[in-house]
Amino acid sequence: MNEYKKGVLSRTIRFCDKKNRETLVLQHLFVHGRLMHRAGLKIIITPLNWEGRIEICSALDGRVINQGVERYRDLGSKHLDLVESKHIDEQRMVLKMRTNGSCLDIAMGARTRIFVNNKTAAITSLSADKSGGYVARQFMVTVARGETISIEKLICIYTSWDTGIYECLSEAENTIADDVESFDSLLKSHVIAWELLWRKFDVRLELSNSDLDNSDLEQYTQKIIRLHIFHLLQSSSVHSLDIDVGMPARGWHGEGYRGHIFWDEMIIFPFLNYRAPRITRTLLMYRYRRLHEARLAAKAAGCKGAMYPWQSGSNGREETQQMHLNPESGRWLPDNTYLQRHVNNAIVYNIAQYFQITQDIQFLSFYGGEITLEIARFWASLATYNPKIDRYEILGVIGPDEYHDAYPGAEKPGLNNNAYTNLMVMFVMDQALNLQHLIPEQDWEYLRKKLGIEDRELKIWQKMSRRMKIVFHDDGIISQFEGYEALKEFNWDEYKIKYGNIQRLDRILEKEGDSANNYKLSKQPDVIMLFYLFSAETLRKMFKRLDYSFDKDSIVKNINYYLNRTTNGSSLALVIHSWIEARLEREGSWELFSQALETDMVYDPAGSTREGVHLAAMSGCIDILQRGYAGLEIRSNILILNPLLPKSINRISFHIRYRKHWLDLEITQNHVKVKSLTSKAIPFTIMIKDEIIRLYPGNIAVVDL
Repeated sequence: MNEYKKGVLSRTIRFCDKKNRETLVLQHLFVHGRLMHRAGLKIIITPLNWEGRIEICSALDGRVINQGVERYRDLGSKHLDLVESKHIDEQRMVLKMRTNGSCLDIAMGARTRIFVNNKTAAITSLSADKSGGYVARQFMVTVARGETISIEKLICIYTSWDTGIYECLSEAENTIADDVESFDSLLKSHVIAWELLWRKFDVRLELSNSDLDNSDLEQYTQKIIRLHIFHLLQSSSVHSLDIDVGMPARGWHGEGYRGHIFWDEMIIFPFLNYRAPRITRTLLMYRYRRLHEARLAAKAAGCKGAMYPWQSGSNGREETQQMHLNPESGRWLPDNTYLQRHVNNAIVYNIAQYFQITQDIQFLSFYGGEITLEIARFWASLATYNPKIDRYEILGVIGPDEYHDAYPGAEKPGLNNNAYTNLMVMFVMDQALNLQHLIPEQDWEYLRKKLGIEDRELKIWQKMSRRMKIVFHDDGIISQFEGYEALKEFNWDEYKIKYGNIQRLDRILEKEGDSANNYKLSKQPDVIMLFYLFSAETLRKMFKRLDYSFDKDSIVKNINYYLNRTTNGSSLALVIHSWIEARLEREGSWELFSQALETDMVYDPAGSTREGVHLAAMSGCIDILQRGYAGLEIRSNILILNPLLPKSINRISFHIRYRKHWLDLEITQNHVKVKSLTSKAIPFTIMIKDEIIRLYPGNIAVVDL
């Protein structure tokens, strides 16, 4: 059982051996929530109907290999080499390994103590093993029936990348010295650390009906929500603040995607921005530290500025594989997803959202602004100006929908004028130009001089922010890319009957000698992503600025068009669709939300949870509650709450941090209540429904719905 509110993994095992000896085993495991180098393991053994000897082995094992993803097993899996191992005494041991690629040193230390009925046990040390990357000691203890044996193992972990240390092995030895605290005292401080986290991060949900079935559903739903929050906090904790680290798509839970960083942070950051913006800042700094590599990539592609990779790793180079295996056909195929240049737009969007919530001028002036300007410069050099239509085009890229990576029958990959990419480029240009109005004048001039930005570049950016090309069908539907309207309609019913699960139509069609490039179908939201990222009002203004007609009816029509042509082959698809439905058809949204919530909870033989959780889907579910249903938004420096709760939800409550204010929010079917906790922060403006309120620290605003 994962006691997620305490951050403790507990297990209870009762077994009977061939001699009918019954034994009860309890296990408690934690990685400390405040002391980043510490962990603890406690095993309690009780012989229920027998007495005799128990042999115990305590070890540190550095021989672990990467074999968690079946399709990677033919690749190199051994990444650790032994540096040093030793027994300090009967209780303590240390092990130091080194990664054979990056030459990162990792040192572990362990101290093991054994108690019988809470008293130090009389033990016999049987043997000590030290071979390869393995160090262990075997003990024997004699117990009577009903006596309780407690094995306490305190572990520490250091690396050569850690700050504030001398050398990782010596730090490990010092940490497990004789005066190290007990398991129980370490556990107590760990539980307190998690209690403090839950005060800020918990999201509480109350469903509408009070009958027993609904009560069970409420507990189940609340449990999954909190489990998702727990996983998010495990992957992006305060331990990250002093570390150069990004946000892998699968968190730190599995080997899927080899720990690479994509664009998932766009879905994850809204949860962190409103509660732990310092963590968001740290994760954004991962991008800044790889700005030089992004500049080199842009130069290699014949462009200016900075071009971040679709898959990023340690040094920020492109990590996307050149070929990928279709397990349905057994064929290796080119992987063209590196052409998803829209990841650059996501980075600028993340910077803008972070600044909007925090007003962190220092970050924007020295880090976020430089990234934004260099990405704007990249797009300006990649775009092509078409004088016949007086618009800028972007050719040869791929949008979020990975089913389409080329035109039907084309040898060269890439698509022209992907609507999502082009509209987001307009957003990037707007953000780059607005920098001069957001940061101090001297900082703006410093950035211009540092990057050599000339007036003629700014004029091009200005024009691109007004003249990007967006392609429409004849009936006013936004074309996912130029030429999409000419693709064939897909026979959905035939393939659902034939295959059942058609989430990976790309693989099915390739096996049949066909291609998803030939049809109007999508793996995941592409055009629809625009309605996830921007409010209807913001989108209307963006299209108007581009001199395109686009009204509320157009939004509904576009959403319905693409929802009917999406397979939900990505874990994010249900989340995005539920979020969008939250603003259109609330009850349909709740059904989708309930499905999305179980992405990593319900066993699916064809699923990939065993390769790591889908962290963005988890965070996205929480975001549906806070931004979709509660209607949380910032626009024109006003915090907006425009709630639209489904009938199934009676109440949502959570905390957020907004520009140095801690706010308690409660949203019900009948009212919205916002309490600003006492602080020295300046008052701010909040709009609840259509009522504008100036809220001061310590005050409460209540608006009836």
